[in-house]
Amino acid sequence: MIQRTIFDEIREGCRQVADRARHVRIVRERIPDYVSPLLTRALLVPSLDTVSHFVGEDEATVAFFITLAAVNFGSGYFPHLRKRPGMSGYYTIATALTERFRSQGPFTAGELASMSVHDCTDLFGQDLTDVVMVELMDLFAKAWNDLGDHLITQFDSSFSSFIEAAHHTAANLVGILSRQMLFRDISHYHGIEVPFFKRSQLLASDLSLAMDGRRLGRFDDLDQLTIFADNLVPHVLRLEGVLEYSQSLNQDIEAEQLIPAGSDEEIEIRACSVHAVELMIEAAAESGVSWTARDVDQVLWHQGQNPQYKKRGKRHRTRTAFY
Repeated sequence: MIQRTIFDEIREGCRQVADRARHVRIVRERIPDYVSPLLTRALLVPSLDTVSHFVGEDEATVAFFITLAAVNFGSGYFPHLRKRPGMSGYYTIATALTERFRSQGPFTAGELASMSVHDCTDLFGQDLTDVVMVELMDLFAKAWNDLGDHLITQFDSSFSSFIEAAHHTAANLVGILSRQMLFRDISHYHGIEVPFFKRSQLLASDLSLAMDGRRLGRFDDLDQLTIFADNLVPHVLRLEGVLEYSQSLNQDIEAEQLIPAGSDEEIEIRACSVHAVELMIEAAAESGVSWTARDVDQVLWHQGQNPQYKKRGKRHRTRTAFY
C-alpha cells in the first residue's frame, strides 16, 4: 500500500477547491496552447542567486536559509516596504540578511529567540513610523522568536541538527517546520482542509540548490514538491489566460484592495494555481515530456519578475505570514 504524503494532501486539497471555486476558474482549454511552446525547449534549471543569498560553510549556509525562510513572506505588505534601488521586496529582505551574515556571521538561536521589532526594523532598513511596516516587522520578530525557541528546545540550538532530523526528505522537513505557528500554512475552505506549506517546500528547494543536493542539501523527494503558491505565480497564470477571475475579484485586485487572508477568493487563487500547474504537467506528460512542479514554478516565477508582467495589471495583495 502506497502511503500518502503531505504533497499528495496539498494536491488533493487544491483539486477539491478548484472543482468548487466560484471566484477563480482554470481555463482548461487554454492549457494546451500555453504548454505547447514550452515543450520545444528545456525548462529553466533552478538556480540560486549567490549575490543576494549567503553561501558558506555548511552550518552557516543552513542557518542562513532557515533564518531567511522564517521571514520569507510579506508580499501583501511590500507596497509599503522601503525597497533597495532596483530590487523587489523579496530581494530587499534577502540581500539585507545576506549582508548581515557576511559581515557578522549567522544569528544564534538565542539571538533569534530574543529578536525585537526594533531589531528587525534596523536590519531591514524600514520606517517605524509606518504602521504597516511595524506590523510586518512584528511578524518577522515573532517568526524568528518561534524559530529560536524551537532550535533551543528541540535541537540543542543547532541548525544542522534541525535539518538532519528531516532524514533527507522535504516531507519530513515540512512536518518539523509545521510545529511553528507561522509555518503552519493550512487553509480551510467550506469543510475542506487545504495545506499549502509554500515556505517550507521552498526551503528544501533552496537548500538543495545552495548545497548542490549533497549533505544537508540532499532531499530525495524534491520531484514531489508542488509549486510554491504565492501571489506572483497566479498573476502570471492569469495574464497567460490559464486562470480567470470573477469580475468582482478582478476589480478588487486592480483597485489594490486587500484580499483577506483565509477568504474564499484568496484560497481559490492559491489552490487553482497549484492545480492548474498539475494540469500543465499532465499535458506535458501526454506529449512525452516529464516536468516537475518545482521546474514549472521556476519558469513562472522568473516570468513574473519580468517588468512586462509587473506592468500588466496588479497582483493580488494579502497580508499574511505564509507568502
